[in-house]
Amino acid sequence: MQPCPHSRRSFLVAATTAAVGLALKPALGESQDLAALTLKQASELLRSKATSPVDLTRACLKRIERYNSALNAFITVTSEQALEAAREMEAEQRRGKWRGPLHGIPIALKDNIDTAGIRTTAASELFKDRLPSEDAEVVRRLKDAGAVFLGKLNLHEFAYGGTSDVSYFGAVHNPWALDHISGGSSGGSAAATAADLCFGSLGTDTAGSVRIPSSYCGVVGFKPTYGRVSLRGVIPLSWSLDHVGPICRTVEDAAIMLSVIAGYDQLDPTTVDVPVPDYTGALKRETSKLRLGIPRALFYENLDPEVAKAVEQAVDDLRKFCNSVTETKLPPTPSIVPIVGAEAYAYHAKWIAESPDRYQSFTRDRIIGLADVKAPAYAEALRQTNLLRREITKEFSRVDLLITPTMPRPAETFAQSKNFDPIGIRNTSPFDILGLPTISVPCGFTNSGLPIGLQISGAPFAESTVLALARAYERETEWHRRRPELTPA
Repeated sequence: MQPCPHSRRSFLVAATTAAVGLALKPALGESQDLAALTLKQASELLRSKATSPVDLTRACLKRIERYNSALNAFITVTSEQALEAAREMEAEQRRGKWRGPLHGIPIALKDNIDTAGIRTTAASELFKDRLPSEDAEVVRRLKDAGAVFLGKLNLHEFAYGGTSDVSYFGAVHNPWALDHISGGSSGGSAAATAADLCFGSLGTDTAGSVRIPSSYCGVVGFKPTYGRVSLRGVIPLSWSLDHVGPICRTVEDAAIMLSVIAGYDQLDPTTVDVPVPDYTGALKRETSKLRLGIPRALFYENLDPEVAKAVEQAVDDLRKFCNSVTETKLPPTPSIVPIVGAEAYAYHAKWIAESPDRYQSFTRDRIIGLADVKAPAYAEALRQTNLLRREITKEFSRVDLLITPTMPRPAETFAQSKNFDPIGIRNTSPFDILGLPTISVPCGFTNSGLPIGLQISGAPFAESTVLALARAYERETEWHRRRPELTPA
């Protein structure tokens, strides 16, 4: 008598779970919820055929159905397309084809990244019915790697803000405290990843928009070097400062996603033809020779006391497995306003003149105000940015990595965030100007249960070094294992 398929699959899940190790048990909990796995754990189960792409996709769709109404992380859920793609990946595996670690893995995309035939709205009424004819380059690469797309994620309208409460489709809520902001502009990406609605997501980062929400939502957000990942097919905020990067639950998961999306794109003039190393292999790299720099000026000033305490403890933890920790000083960076202002206005000028009422009032007022940015101010800011991106390499002759708080304070309530001030991007925007690879990893929680992020930055195209230290820190701490407790709306 043959055992039934369900019994066999249950046995394989249990056996593979044991093989993955005890680290899997806290993530799964008593419910054995597949959606609570890390991307890497899910990939290992798929590879061993202990679960299937369809099982993983259904697990995520079930959580989306249950919790998205409370979080408002998704604008568009592509249930049927996702299940169809999952069945295709399952059939390929049965035929012996394996595309790699993302084969059959359900992920989601910030809704300013073009998807052919699926609306891409940038969270704006202006684009609420916009259907791109082609995929963005990063989407093409993810599809080729076998990823399954669950849908498009909410954001701060046109990625022009740090709260994600300015959206035609409503505000994104922080899964750790629903009356708090998720951060922005990739708020939906971080909230969905933190709440186990997907195994990973993509965001964009112009002044901190991957790292801010990752810090606020207790997940890992990685902004690679400017030019490392193609921007083609991404609705721009600023061509000179925009970056695309992964948001995941662990550093290892971020390395897997970055390995797929990184690389030269002949059709995108912002990309640089630099070989893509083995990012997952870099996670095993020895960190004992790394020299860490602490730029206290600006980055460590006027911190929330609980943020300060958590970050200082993180620095003490890093001392245990690095060569040295010394104080350093970074050159002042110019304001991002002239660059973002001129380039954002250039993109929106036609629409803001013809259909101003189709923008949220906050966005509309900001864009109209950008008409005052003068050409000399833009040219000088761009020149200074290009010079600084060359000069900053000298800093890395003295240190290998820079350590800072991601955000000066934890996530605010929606009422507090109405006057989101420049301090909100003080610690993140310099690394967009400098174009450096920068990751935010969880490093603690406030007494009220809000996440705190630690920021690690490296030399241009030193993503591997950033990942190695971030992974070493993650192995020594438990912060990334925490999950928010959610209740359906």
